[in-house]
Amino acid sequence: MRKLHRFLGVTISVFIILHLINHILSVFSVEMHIQTMNTLRKIYRNPLVESVLILGILSQIFSGIKMIMLSKATKPSFFELTQKWSGIYMVFFFCVHLSAIFVGRYIFQIDTNFYFGVAGLNSFPQNLFFIPYYGLAIISFFAHVASVHHIKMKHHLFGLATALQSKLILSVGIIVSFLILYGSTNGFKGFKVPSEYNFKNLLK
Repeated sequence: MRKLHRFLGVTISVFIILHLINHILSVFSVEMHIQTMNTLRKIYRNPLVESVLILGILSQIFSGIKMIMLSKATKPSFFELTQKWSGIYMVFFFCVHLSAIFVGRYIFQIDTNFYFGVAGLNSFPQNLFFIPYYGLAIISFFAHVASVHHIKMKHHLFGLATALQSKLILSVGIIVSFLILYGSTNGFKGFKVPSEYNFKNLLK
């Protein structure tokens, strides 16, 4: 199960990194973000690729929860605790995020594009939830990668260097989180989100 979890983790991470790069482009312009998203969608919205990706994420959630339940560490290290809690948060995020995407696509029948993702970030009081919701998701991903890197490599000759590398990965996650939130809120000034993405209008 651990080997499967790592293999799926590497595979899903490729998609997540591309997805995050796509979001960072919003710092430059929404148009650049949407243009890149439309290009990437030709790959990950292919029915076969999307099905494999979703099954992989569901398997990752199941195997992650199972490993947490079977964990017997009595005195976990900082990175072991970080791996556990970042994994728990990502399980929560994946469940909520995927549900929202499919509800938007198949029930509300709207394009789950940039504006669908940032609608909550650009309206009060919804942003009180969505800012930490997205920010912690990005940081948790990098924290999980940093923890796995440290735990897997800590017994190697350059263990001290590995700890520094893991902290660097975590720092990159914090920076990426800031950049994406900055781009998604028009430099924290706020976007005027199209009315069709207003939650009240979706329920009409």
